[in-house]
Amino acid sequence: MTAQRCPEPSAWRRVQAAWGLPDLAGKGRFVTANLIDSLGNGLVVAFTVVFFVKTTSLSLAAIGAALTAGQLLVLPVPLFIGRLLDTYGPRIVVAAGNWISVAGFIGFLFSHAAWQIVLWQFVVQLGSTAFWMGNSPLTVLVARGVERARWFGFVRALRNVGVGFGGAASAVALSIGTVAGLQAVMVINVVTFAVAGWLVITLRGADPSEAAGAGPADPEPADPEPAESKPAEPEQAVGETTGHPLGGYRTVLKDTRYLRLVATNISFVFAATVISVLLAVYAVDYLDVGAWIVGAVVVLNAAMVALLQTLASRWIEARRPVTVLVLALLFNAAAFVVFGTLLVLPGWAVIAGLLIAMVLYTVAEMLSSPPTSELSVVMAPEHLRGRYLGVYQLSWSVGGAVAPALLTALLAGGAALPWVFLAAISVLAVPLVLGLDRRPAATSEAAPAGDVGSVEQLDGDPVG
Repeated sequence: MTAQRCPEPSAWRRVQAAWGLPDLAGKGRFVTANLIDSLGNGLVVAFTVVFFVKTTSLSLAAIGAALTAGQLLVLPVPLFIGRLLDTYGPRIVVAAGNWISVAGFIGFLFSHAAWQIVLWQFVVQLGSTAFWMGNSPLTVLVARGVERARWFGFVRALRNVGVGFGGAASAVALSIGTVAGLQAVMVINVVTFAVAGWLVITLRGADPSEAAGAGPADPEPADPEPAESKPAEPEQAVGETTGHPLGGYRTVLKDTRYLRLVATNISFVFAATVISVLLAVYAVDYLDVGAWIVGAVVVLNAAMVALLQTLASRWIEARRPVTVLVLALLFNAAAFVVFGTLLVLPGWAVIAGLLIAMVLYTVAEMLSSPPTSELSVVMAPEHLRGRYLGVYQLSWSVGGAVAPALLTALLAGGAALPWVFLAAISVLAVPLVLGLDRRPAATSEAAPAGDVGSVEQLDGDPVG
């Protein structure tokens, strides 16, 4: 009996495999929705302040305070969204997040007072939080148990590309400088986010019945992973509660293993604020380098993530998440040590040191994103996954709110202090990571029932 030959992979699939891209067949709506959201966030982040400066009579300080107040009001929201995820599932929550953002952008168009900016900033950030909280479990459902690290890396790369292009488009709008031009950009955001919500709500394969039935009917990638790297059973969807005991946030707070992941992520959250909070003022005021050099190293960071994130994900998927996270923490610590030592280097070496530090920092960023995103989902019991992700999101919300004040205060106390602090919390997070991917002895609630195969795989030898 002659053995059947597998069909040769297509040229496009060979390109996908070479670049560490997941199998994108049939996932166009999910990919497009992520790209739209990233483009929109790039536009809004880059020009919101200028938009209100041009369209209102408020002072710059009043606008900044109003935007900050709206952001602070969102801090407790992840806990509420977590309950919605458990009840309705990620597809509905992600689509609703896009449409809530639409309402916020429309509100921006008609905001003229500080309280209106506070209100609609809160609405926009509420929609953004709902989108990103639901997007990780939705990514797991879209991946259907294979190539998860690649999918998380691909979503991260899409986000960087979208934010970069969005920022560039907003720069063009700002160069035009007219109120009508700025309002046109906001209207474009309204339309595109509405479309993104429709793409997600009509997404196939992201419901419990479809996810549970996925498997043999799905096309296998041309470069299949080793059998031991795939989950033993299909992923269950968020909100599917058949046969599970009840629980709530008290259960999450008792899961010390998951709380270690949350605490570890805080160090990555602080690291993520370096470019927006520290880098420019440190380089220009303390290292006496030109602002254009800061722009160059920021572009280097964005380009590396956009071009290399999927290749990094290909490397990550063959290794234990704990190993990858430890490497990410150590790369971060090394980057912050280099940033701090630039103070004692001669002028000719500072630029080279900045480039080296940014490369180390970007490698840490690429290594940390896929495993933290994946572990935040697969370590949570499916019947409480939304609540677990609500607590995980708090590490981003609280860390993102605290980091600017703390890091700038440290910088004011001494130019090296923020880098010492960042390096220290990176190193101190290493013991928290060790053992995260081992299934606990008692798996009543701490281990996700739908992901037992995944947890067992994480505890084994690295693949490849």
